[in-house]
Amino acid sequence: MQTLQTLKRKIGSAEDLRSVVKTMKAIAAVNIRQYEDTVESLAEYRRTLELGFQIAMHRRPEGVEVGIGPPGGREGIIAFGSEQGLCGQFNDTIERFVIDRIGDGGRPPSREEVALAVVGDRLIARMEAAEIPVERTFRIPGSMAGVRDVVADTLILIESWREQSGVGTVDLLYNRPQSGSTYEPCASRVFPIDTAWLRELEARPWGERTIPIHTMSWDRLFKSLVREEIAVSLHRAFSESLAAENASRLASMQAAERNIEEHLDELEYRYNQQRQRSTTEEILDIIGGFEALRGQGEAARA
Repeated sequence: MQTLQTLKRKIGSAEDLRSVVKTMKAIAAVNIRQYEDTVESLAEYRRTLELGFQIAMHRRPEGVEVGIGPPGGREGIIAFGSEQGLCGQFNDTIERFVIDRIGDGGRPPSREEVALAVVGDRLIARMEAAEIPVERTFRIPGSMAGVRDVVADTLILIESWREQSGVGTVDLLYNRPQSGSTYEPCASRVFPIDTAWLRELEARPWGERTIPIHTMSWDRLFKSLVREEIAVSLHRAFSESLAAENASRLASMQAAERNIEEHLDELEYRYNQQRQRSTTEEILDIIGGFEALRGQGEAARA
C-alpha cells in the first residue's frame, strides 16, 4: 500500500504534467491561428498572381508556346513532415502517403527514378528506415520569417533539379488541415505550370476596358510569374503542413489532458481513502489508549 507521502508526490507530478500539457495546447492553438492567417494572405497574393498570368497570356507573342520543360524525366518530390514529436499520427500519415505515391510493388525507388527532398527530421528518419533515398533535407524553422529562407533554398533546389538533374515534374506532398483538428495528406504539383489553366486565363475576358502593359520582355515576365507561383505554392505547403501539425498536436494534448485528469481523479480518490484510513486508525488508537487507561484507573480504585 502506498503511503500518503508517495501519493502526494504522484499528485504533484501529475499536476505539473497537466500544466505543461495546457501550455502546449495554448502554444499549438496560437500557432494554428498564425499559419491560417498566412494561408489567407497567400490566397490574396495568389489572386494577384493570377491576374498577372492573365495579362501575360493576353499579351503572349504569337508563336510563343507556354509549355515548360521537356516531357517525362525524373519525378521530383518534396515531402513535408515535422521537426518535433507529440503530434499524434502526423508523420505516420505522410510517410504512408509518400511510400504509396512513389512505391513500386514494395520496391524502394532509385535515385534515377525519383528525386526526393524531405522537410522535417521526423520524416527524414522514417524515409531512411524505409530505405528510400533522400537527395536533400531541410529543417523546419520556428517562425514564418525563417520559412521564407527555407522557401528560397527550396526554389534553388527545384531550379537545380530542372536544369541539371532531368526532373520533369515536381510535386509537394504534405498534410493539409481540415475542419477542427483533422487533416489529410494531399499532393500539389508546382512544376510544370498547368497549361490548361493558362489557356483558360487567356480565354477569360479582362474586367477593364484596357489590359495593362508591361515594360520587361514577355519571356522574363512569364518566368518571373512562374517563379512566384512556385514560391507561393511552397509557402502554402509549409503553412498548411505546420497548421496540420499543430492541429494534430492540439488533439494529442487534449487527449493527454483527459488522461491526466482521470489519473489525477484516481490518485486523489486513493489519497483521500488512505488519509481517511489513517485518520480512522489514529482515532481507534486514541480510543484504545483511553480505554486502556480507564481500565487501569478502575483497577487501581478497586
